[in-house]
Amino acid sequence: QVQLVESGGGLVQAGGSLRLSCAASGRTFSTYAMGWFRQAPGKEREFVATISRSGSSTYYADSVKGRFTFSRDNAKNTVYLQMDSLKPEDTAVYYCAAGGWSTLSYVYDYWGQGTQVTVSS
Repeated sequence: QVQLVESGGGLVQAGGSLRLSCAASGRTFSTYAMGWFRQAPGKEREFVATISRSGSSTYYADSVKGRFTFSRDNAKNTVYLQMDSLKPEDTAVYYCAAGGWSTLSYVYDYWGQGTQVTVSS
């Protein structure tokens, strides 16, 4: 069992930056690939990024590639999503998830409660 708690969301102007954190409980954190997904009002949940168990590999949605950086610290049971050059279209609730290396949400077994990111124009 893994419990995930996101933090770091907030309100930022376009062009600004935020860093999201996701802290995991449990001793098996390093055995899971991790993902970030987001859901804007009235839209489906969409893939943002995924990171391998060791952190050596990452994969990003085209919409965030070059602007977002996904990293993890297995010693701290925490993953981070550094978001730079934010755009109003990045506004959404952001969720971290633990599971397999995938862009598909159903592959992930555990989900956090989400953190709101709002980017003003």
